[in-house]
Amino acid sequence: MVIVIARQTLKFGKKVELFALAKDVIAATRKEEKCISYELLDDPYDDNRCAFVERWVDKEALVEHLKTPHLNEWRQKSANLLAEKTTIELYQSDEISF
Repeated sequence: MVIVIARQTLKFGKKVELFALAKDVIAATRKEEKCISYELLDDPYDDNRCAFVERWVDKEALVEHLKTPHLNEWRQKSANLLAEKTTIELYQSDEISF
């Protein structure tokens, strides 16, 4: 499994607009066959920060996601809301049971 944390710093006062805009890309991404989970999280300590947390079956699934029309549309529409480039962290994980 691949886990992605995509951290975003927004322009002042743009969080509500970004979260509203994100609804379509979140819904479309969750329908992708190899998407395990896809969430947009609010930073409770900074009103101008948030993060997408994604879990994918494998790296190939993530690569395919990066080519989707809904993600490309999201990038175009959200670009003017960001104060900085998005930072991406990738993690590889195996399922474990407790």
